[in-house]
Amino acid sequence: MLKRVYIETSIPSFYHEVRQSPEMVARREWTRSWWETRQEYELVTSDAVFYELERGDYPGKEDALALMSGVPVVEVVDEIEDIIEAYTSHRVMPIDPLGDALHLALASYHKCDFLLTWNCQNLANPNKFGHIRIVNNMLGLFVPELVTPYQLLEESR
Repeated sequence: MLKRVYIETSIPSFYHEVRQSPEMVARREWTRSWWETRQEYELVTSDAVFYELERGDYPGKEDALALMSGVPVVEVVDEIEDIIEAYTSHRVMPIDPLGDALHLALASYHKCDFLLTWNCQNLANPNKFGHIRIVNNMLGLFVPELVTPYQLLEESR
């Protein structure tokens, strides 16, 4: 059975990243390398990702939307609102109902093995893993691994 990966907004954004600093180039290349292995996984995303990608005017916007066009969208059920409230009240995620808490809630509720992101401040932050695990266990939720494309590339080697 394929492992399920929730694709967060930063992944299609970095796939089409145009900044040339070494960090940005590295993230773009790791994202593209991981994307080439995507058939090894069951990919899912959410309408929130499409909403975030559609906002604003930035280079690669249409390409990022096109990259995600065939990825199945998970359902936002009523319980998601309560999960977001738990994340914010327990200070696991910042208060932003359409932001990181929503992505984590969707990946957890839909039992994704991985939440793939370049957001290392709030999501793929090792300092938060324990706290997220505690809150998800308290809520009876699955605990996805919060990883970057680089980490998944390393895992598959």
